[in-house]
Amino acid sequence: MEDYLQGCRAALQESRPLHVVLGNEACDLDSMVSALALAFYLAKTTEAEEVFVPVLNIKRSELSLRGDSVFFLQKIRLPESLLIFRDEIDLHALHRAGQLTLILVDHHVLPRSDAALEETVAEVIDHRPIEQKCCPPCHVSVELVGSCTTLVTERILQGAPEILDRQMAALLHGTIILDCVNMDLKIGKATLKDKSCVEKLEALFPDLPERSDIFDSLRKAKFDVSGLTTEQMLRKDQKTISRQGIKMVISAIYMDLEAFLQRSGLTADLRAFCQAHSCDVLVAMTIFFNTHNEPVRQLAIFCPHAALRMTMSLGLFPKSPRFFLFPTYLTVLGHSTADKGSFRRDLETWFLLRRSKVPD
Repeated sequence: MEDYLQGCRAALQESRPLHVVLGNEACDLDSMVSALALAFYLAKTTEAEEVFVPVLNIKRSELSLRGDSVFFLQKIRLPESLLIFRDEIDLHALHRAGQLTLILVDHHVLPRSDAALEETVAEVIDHRPIEQKCCPPCHVSVELVGSCTTLVTERILQGAPEILDRQMAALLHGTIILDCVNMDLKIGKATLKDKSCVEKLEALFPDLPERSDIFDSLRKAKFDVSGLTTEQMLRKDQKTISRQGIKMVISAIYMDLEAFLQRSGLTADLRAFCQAHSCDVLVAMTIFFNTHNEPVRQLAIFCPHAALRMTMSLGLFPKSPRFFLFPTYLTVLGHSTADKGSFRRDLETWFLLRRSKVPD
C-alpha cells in the first residue's frame, strides 16, 4: 500500500488524467477506508495505464479530529503523510482541463460547492438509500449493508483476492466491525453480507485481531473527545445538506446529550458555528453507549429562525412532544438505539420533503 500511495502522490505532480476515488465530507473511518481500498483495487486490476487516486474529502488538518482513523493508521503502520487530502488536489482545475473522472464511495450526492463536478462522476458505491433526483447519471451500486467497506471488500474478494495483504485485510476487517457494532445481532446493523465479508477476511488471514479487541480499541479512540472544543466536536463528523434555500449541518457528537448541553458557552459556540458555516439549522446528534452496551442517540437542534424551528419540531415529532423549545434551539430528548444512518436519513427525508424556505 505504501508504494502505491507514493505513486499516487507522484502522479499529482504530473499533468495527466486522474481517476479520483472520493469519500464523503464527514470522512469517517468507513469513508476513508472505502476510498483507499477501492482505488488500490482499481489500480491493481485495470489493464490500461490509468491512475486511480484515493482522496480524503477533508483538509489534512482535520484528520486529527478523527481519533479512530488516526489510531487505526498508526496500528497498521500506514503513514498519514502518504494520504492525499482534499486541500492537496484541485479537482475543479482538473475538471476544467478535462483530466478528471470521479468515483464516489460512501455517498452519492455532491455538495453544492462541487455541483460542477457531477458530470465527471463515472461510478457510485454507497450503502444509503438513493436520492433519485440528486444521484449522478452513471453506474450506481447501492446496497443497504452496515458498512460501505463491506461492498468494497466484496468487490475485492470476488475480483482479485490475491491483491490483499494483511495490512489491507486488517483495514477492511476492523472498519466493518466498528461500523457494524461488533456484528452484534441485537443492534441489528450488521447484515448477512457484512458478516460474510468479515468471516472471509478472517479465513484468509487467521492472525487478524479478535473482533472484540479491535472493536473496543477503535470505539474508544472514536469516542475520545477530550481536549476538543465545541467547534472541533461539531467538525469531527459532520454532513451538510442544502435544499430549497435552506442549509442544514448534521454533526455526530460522541457524548451524552446532557453533558453536551452543559458545556460552557454552548449557545455562543453554536451560533458562531452557524455563522461560520452559513447554515440555517445545526443538528447535534449525540451518541453514547448505555450500561447494556447499546448505542443511544439523542438530538439537539439549533435554529435561530423561530418559524423554521417550530416547523422542524412538528415535522419530526408530530404526535410525540418529546422536546423543549428554547429561544434559539430545541432539544429532542427521545432516546433511540437506531443506528446513526437511520437518524440522519430521517432528518434528510424531512428536509427533502418540506416545501417552505427559510422565514425572513
